[in-house]
Amino acid sequence: MYKVKVFVTLRESVLDPQGKAVTNSLHSLNYKDVADVRIGKYMELTIEKSERDINEVVNEICTNLLANPVIEDYRYEVEECVTL
Repeated sequence: MYKVKVFVTLRESVLDPQGKAVTNSLHSLNYKDVADVRIGKYMELTIEKSERDINEVVNEICTNLLANPVIEDYRYEVEECVTL
C-alpha cells in the first residue's frame, strides 16, 4: 500500500488572485518581508499495490482529475506503507 501526497499549484505564468489577496493582507498586517504567496491544493491518496507502476498511476490520476494541466502544475511524494 502507498500513501501519496499530491501538491497542485497554479503555473507561475498564471495570475493567482487569491494568493495576491493573501499577500496584500499580510502586508497590511506588517509582514512586509513576504514577497509573494501562491495558493494551491494538497491531497493525500492511499493506493493499493498493483502490477502497475505507482508513478504511472499517480500521473494519470493527477492529469485526468486532480490538476488542470493547462494552468496547474503538480508534484507528489510516494511513501510505502506497512500494513498489519
